[in-house]
Amino acid sequence: MTLQLPPCVIDCGTGYTKIGYAGNTEPQFIMPSCIAIKESASIGEQAQRRLARGVDDLDFYIGDEAIDKPNYATKWPIRHGMVEDWDLMEKFMEQVIFKYLRAEPEDHSFLMTEPPLNTPENREYMAEIMFETFNVPGLYIAVQAVLALAASWTSRQVGQRTLTGIVIDSGDGVTHAIPVVRAALTFNGYSAVDVAHRLVVCGRCFSERYCYICPDIVREFAKYDSDPGKWIKQFQGINAVTKTPFHIDVGYERFLGPEIFFHPEFANPDFMQSISDVIDEVIQSCPIDVRRPLYKNIVLSGGSTMFRDFGRRLQRDLKRTADARLRLSEELSRGRIKVRTAGCLPSF
Repeated sequence: MTLQLPPCVIDCGTGYTKIGYAGNTEPQFIMPSCIAIKESASIGEQAQRRLARGVDDLDFYIGDEAIDKPNYATKWPIRHGMVEDWDLMEKFMEQVIFKYLRAEPEDHSFLMTEPPLNTPENREYMAEIMFETFNVPGLYIAVQAVLALAASWTSRQVGQRTLTGIVIDSGDGVTHAIPVVRAALTFNGYSAVDVAHRLVVCGRCFSERYCYICPDIVREFAKYDSDPGKWIKQFQGINAVTKTPFHIDVGYERFLGPEIFFHPEFANPDFMQSISDVIDEVIQSCPIDVRRPLYKNIVLSGGSTMFRDFGRRLQRDLKRTADARLRLSEELSRGRIKVRTAGCLPSF
């Protein structure tokens, strides 16, 4: 009887990659999805040196080791959730498997993730790398939203577990609202706002440490103006180039940064729909018989949904949108239709 080794799980995102083994409660490693290569070497030069000496191709770093590496250029092969540089992605996967997971790929099946509306070509490229380069015996590529919905089962009783719901997947590079009905994904994925670039004002460190969602912007401004010493935080760091310490005051940015989810026009006038309107539009575009279950099961996934009070604000705005639609329906029917609201309020 042969010992069945656990499958390897690799979730590659724009900002971070999560890796580990199936059956564990959390990833073994969470690392930036970046790779550092020699600045002076183009891809063609690297190929020539690899043929000549055979070791230069191994001279690269990934994850935290790749950040601010002297004499190396830091590259991000994934942009907006999609792989853009497959040569770098293959290098990245090489160290993920051999250096971090310390696995023999021929002995493990692999579960990998893909974004909604991923192209068949991208899926084929990933399968080609895994089968032809690493000789894996089995591979399953799943949509991140479906896995997030299944993962929400751990907080539910057995009778309440369902594969019908809407997943708000907001990561470092893109935000999606994806309705999942039964076991089939309805492809109404909506790429709303490029989170990574819109949060550049307050920076990744600021957003992770200090930012939160506020219920009312006007009151929040007044709160800061009345007692700035209490609410304005100071970020201290060291310049990566000069190695000199610096500090930055973080004030209104604490709530203005995450506010772009609900008022994206603050960052770009081309985007006018809030994330709550996007979610409501996606659900309304689904068949009428599944809209109620979708409103009742809204799953938040991704690091950018972890801002304090994100779920509460989203639930409030969705309820306002749904209530306004119900009132309009009653007015148009001149009182002949009384809409039943019980059981259709947004639930997270």
